Amino acid sequence: MTFFQEINEENLSGVAHKNITLKKAIISYFVKTGSCTIADLCAEVGLSAPKINAVLNELITDGLVQDFGKIESRGGRKPNLYGLVLGSGFFLGVDVKQNHLYLGFTDLQKNVVHITDERPYNLENSKESLEELCALINAYIKESHVPKDKILGIGLNLSGRINYATGYSYSFFNLDEEPLSKRLEQFLGIRVFLENDSRAMAFGEYSTGVVHEEKDVLFLNMDYGIGVGIVINGQLYYGKSGFAGEFGHIPFFNNEIICRCGKRGCLETEVSGTALTRIFKEKLLSGSSSILSTMKIDEINFEHIIQAANNDDVLAIEQIASMGEKLGRGIAVLINIFNPELVILGGSLAETGEYIRLPVKSALNKYSLSLVNNDTHIKMSKLGKQAGVIGACLLVRNRLLSIL
Repeated sequence: MTFFQEINEENLSGVAHKNITLKKAIISYFVKTGSCTIADLCAEVGLSAPKINAVLNELITDGLVQDFGKIESRGGRKPNLYGLVLGSGFFLGVDVKQNHLYLGFTDLQKNVVHITDERPYNLENSKESLEELCALINAYIKESHVPKDKILGIGLNLSGRINYATGYSYSFFNLDEEPLSKRLEQFLGIRVFLENDSRAMAFGEYSTGVVHEEKDVLFLNMDYGIGVGIVINGQLYYGKSGFAGEFGHIPFFNNEIICRCGKRGCLETEVSGTALTRIFKEKLLSGSSSILSTMKIDEINFEHIIQAANNDDVLAIEQIASMGEKLGRGIAVLINIFNPELVILGGSLAETGEYIRLPVKSALNKYSLSLVNNDTHIKMSKLGKQAGVIGACLLVRNRLLSIL
């Protein structure tokens, strides 16, 4: 059995389990160091040189590790240097949005191999929508020319309540008693890990984006809904059931608007892409003008409004500013509770740049405790639309290889 088969085998025990655990530790060390000698690996994992040599030979046979040859030494025999084979293993990330998705690959060294532009897809809680999603993933794998047997795992992001540890989604595709991750594995033939989209985006940004030395970070995913990915002391925070970060469902307003969660007055009812679209259409119906006035009102969506704002449409800019002030009040609550080093504004609404950042920043100064927010920086996402795909890939890599 090759490493690619072993890593997706969940019921290994005894010698086989010890062997795959050792292989993971060796590959993880290569990921962190780039290359090393057998002596380095012996010191890292605490095993003898013959045992390490035997495992390295297996990984060389599997096409994952290569021998770079002798290196210079101060005395005695020159040791051989080993490292990962470029392009030997890949991780596929799938970031599912309301009406499109992004897909992409990273390699073992967390280099981005390829990421798509948005692909049309309507997310609906139905068997047909799930089957369409699987068909799109399989089509992308085929067109990417990445060998399917070299894909170590798939990370799939969905909005709403996800329990990554059990593989259940409680907001979408909770169609039977079987975990969604298992159903996807049956369709795709590859190990699948589910994640909440805001957490995956937060991890992508934390790992390769705008974050530098900060360890306590909040990532605001401003899309059709509002979610937050929480990083505490360098680790994603999940909460007891894995549902931490449902920021958009705080009962923030005393209104009678029913949220998609079924409750009234949630933050999302007035601060989200869904709310912005509703309010914008109401303004048009009441006589306000916009560059979108020539469109049929029923056809106007969140993305149209963002594009309008970026084309200096006054109505769109005004509504985004109003929403930014309310969002800033909500973020002020988070800052007062978590006292983070950094708050990142991401998601579709972040594409409007200063139109959303400035009102958020103004509200933060007004509503958060000055002693608390003085040490909190506000930055825009660096990875943008790629954050979710990159985060999904890196989370799968870290979980499969037990990288902390």
